[in-house]
Amino acid sequence: MHTRLYRNGVLEKEGFPIEEVSDHVADPDNTVWFDLCSPAPEDLAVIGRELGLHELAVEDVFTGHQRPKVDVYDNHLFITVYGVHLHQARLDPVEVDVFVTANAMVTVRESAHFDIGEVTRRWDAASRLAGHGVTFLLHGLLDYVVDSQLDLVQDLDARAEALEESLFEENVRDGRELQRGMYELRKNTTRLRKIAMPMREVLGTLLRRDQDLVADPVMAPYYEDVYDHVLRTTEWVAEVRDMLGNARETRLAQQGFRLNEIMKRITSWAAIIAVPTMITGFYGQNVPYPGAGQSWGFWFSTLLVAFTSVALYSVFKKKDWL
Repeated sequence: MHTRLYRNGVLEKEGFPIEEVSDHVADPDNTVWFDLCSPAPEDLAVIGRELGLHELAVEDVFTGHQRPKVDVYDNHLFITVYGVHLHQARLDPVEVDVFVTANAMVTVRESAHFDIGEVTRRWDAASRLAGHGVTFLLHGLLDYVVDSQLDLVQDLDARAEALEESLFEENVRDGRELQRGMYELRKNTTRLRKIAMPMREVLGTLLRRDQDLVADPVMAPYYEDVYDHVLRTTEWVAEVRDMLGNARETRLAQQGFRLNEIMKRITSWAAIIAVPTMITGFYGQNVPYPGAGQSWGFWFSTLLVAFTSVALYSVFKKKDWL
């Protein structure tokens, strides 16, 4: 059971049943956090009534594919963010919904792929800030989400650079494998962009001075640091997208160049083959020709075929057509 109770900035209790949350929340000196993973609608409805959560916010938890956002209600905030999870080299975002009241925070994870343990470790590492209540808890969560997105885009950037370098290798074993890798990278980058770009609005809303629930001058620089990481992530995602777009255009140009090279070679060989075909074709005519029926005519036509073919080959090779 992922539950925690802070009292006056000190962690007093964790792992207690969710049924005790309402008792702890009643004390304004307490700050309570608890986590739900894939809860049933009726379970979340009970918690919503205890904490006074808006019905639309509770409904959004079970509406899939929500955009990262912050909804401001009278007595709480509803925040949707996405953790990043790679499954078989494919980006599989995990939705995390957050309810923030005056002294309680509830996280609702779509699946267990979101590492909530890493969030608690960050809270423990910065326990000196625990006295700032839900502002401290929310910062730790957002910091982990944004940092994981930043780490992912850094990994995508390294893969994109490696892919660019492989485009100019002399021996590319499998062009289809290269094309597949380029497609997967672009798809993952597009998915990451969809969940990273709206995070600017999320942090921007939280940094507004009129937000009483999370307005804390001490924690403001920490939120600004997270916002800076969000900007770095979005800019980096755009750079990776441009890099993959350039790699795709380069690949298409290489394929067109390769096709031209093949066509030049085929045309050159066809020209070489056409000469002996033309000369030997005279033997099929019904009229006499010089050297017909004589040995010197045969040897002359043979030497002519050989000389013309070698001459054409030399010319095409000099022009780099072969």
